[in-house]
Amino acid sequence: MSEYFSLSDCDVIGFDLDHTLCRYHLKETSRLIYESFARYLVEHKGYDKDLLNLTPATWDFCFKGLVVDLEDGNLVKLAEDGTVLRATHGTNDLSTEEIIKHYGPKREWKHFNSLNTSFTRSAKYYFYDNYFDLPGAFLCGRVVDMLHKRGNEVNSDFWKDMMAAIDHNYNTSAFKDDAGTYFPSVKRDPGRYLQPCSDSVKTWLRSMKNAGKVLLLITSSHSDYCRLICEHILGKDFEELFDIIITNALKPGFFSLVPQQRPFRTLVNDVEESEGLPSLDKPGWYSQGNWPHLHELLKTMTGKPEPKVVYFGDSMRSDMFPASSFGKWETVMIVEEMEGEGVPKSDAAMSNEAQVEPLEKRGKFEEQGMKSPSSASNQWGSYFVDVHKSGGGDEESQKLTWCCHCIHKYSTMAIPSVEHIADLPLDYKFPRFSPDKPCTTGYYPRPPDSLLKRCESLS
Repeated sequence: MSEYFSLSDCDVIGFDLDHTLCRYHLKETSRLIYESFARYLVEHKGYDKDLLNLTPATWDFCFKGLVVDLEDGNLVKLAEDGTVLRATHGTNDLSTEEIIKHYGPKREWKHFNSLNTSFTRSAKYYFYDNYFDLPGAFLCGRVVDMLHKRGNEVNSDFWKDMMAAIDHNYNTSAFKDDAGTYFPSVKRDPGRYLQPCSDSVKTWLRSMKNAGKVLLLITSSHSDYCRLICEHILGKDFEELFDIIITNALKPGFFSLVPQQRPFRTLVNDVEESEGLPSLDKPGWYSQGNWPHLHELLKTMTGKPEPKVVYFGDSMRSDMFPASSFGKWETVMIVEEMEGEGVPKSDAAMSNEAQVEPLEKRGKFEEQGMKSPSSASNQWGSYFVDVHKSGGGDEESQKLTWCCHCIHKYSTMAIPSVEHIADLPLDYKFPRFSPDKPCTTGYYPRPPDSLLKRCESLS
């Protein structure tokens, strides 16, 4: 395999939608998601109203890549070998001594093997790896704090209520029915939450199509929400940009399950036809579906027995791991955390942000210093690297986080946003991640600060 990756070598270019093609205003969206989950717990499940009261400083806790251990109410940050780097009980830090007491002298998290090899969901833990459910990790911590305050036992019962809150706000009919808090708010004021794509991204998409590439959009969002987003970020003619649009794709199952379990369905007025399709015989807009049937259509469309596909996505569990492991696709991971660690924002993104709403509309949270969920956290440290302290506090070693290790293992390369590469020629050669190369190779336009520092200290 070449040590470089180029889009010009690919026949098919696929995108996830949320937090990949579509960038959100993370602070606004995170507050909305938190509020929509918390409001459900307060109004439908009798939880304490105090869950709805937040100060800007408390958002430091909101951090991607945490695992909530549902059996004991701990949240953990894992190293690449599955050892616990940091942990909290609820939102309260556990000391090194408490971590060792809880996880043993080697600090091993017992469910690591099942999470690390398959990313499957479990009744015992939940991995927060995307911005859509991330505020739920913060809410879990606060619910555990609240249960303690009341003197209640912490067990996985609270998780059933959390899942009900997610379903209430995100289920497939919630958009149409104006149910929950999330969809009605985004429908009312999309500009508050969604960042339009720059002209350079729209031009880039068209240039790939003009170069004969097949363009795919694969999202787990339902068709009505997908349409709202795409019209806002790409314009009313967004369908012309893509050969195939697949909504309600139910990733990662889209990649990993056999075709019989989830056939493609056609849509009429955003309603799925009850009869599944035996195969996919032409481009268009479909719902659900599976990778093998899509693969057959891509062979026909490209005229190649093994079309080369690249897929851009932001979720390790839903995009990178299944697309690379089952689909054998090239994968480009969108890692917004790079911008929190010294990687400059793209020019297009900067001018985009400047054009967005006037500051007074942005609310007082901004001025009071709410941390963006993609920035490094005081409580959790860096997304990429962390210090591993041994008992007694003497020995310290720098370890890659498990999330960072997964980026290197399942992605071809990582970028902070598609804006960062939209102005480059299609035959631009990006260095790819490789086990034989330093772990800083594969990030464009440059590696995050914490990784650079770690490499310097090792050399």
